[in-house]
Amino acid sequence: MYDEKTKEFMAKCEEMKDDPAVMKECKIMLDTMAEKKFEMEDEPEKDYTHMAQSISKEDVPKILEMALKIAKSGKIKDPEIKIAAERLIRTLEPL
Repeated sequence: MYDEKTKEFMAKCEEMKDDPAVMKECKIMLDTMAEKKFEMEDEPEKDYTHMAQSISKEDVPKILEMALKIAKSGKIKDPEIKIAAERLIRTLEPL
């Protein structure tokens, strides 16, 4: 299901899901998605504003998965959403 790089990110995500920097980047990405009225293909009409307001450490892996999908997608062209996703990914990049 996941390639090796994604597995590394998910493992790092589990280690760092309490990290305030990671939580901050997750919130920024969700806020950006809400502001742009962005919808994921597999989750149409998802309320990212509510998700950003009530984010918990258990949400971090789901948000990382969204960020990875956004970063890899050739269909998503909005630069602000791409940048927010890439910032979250860089926060979790394995050292």
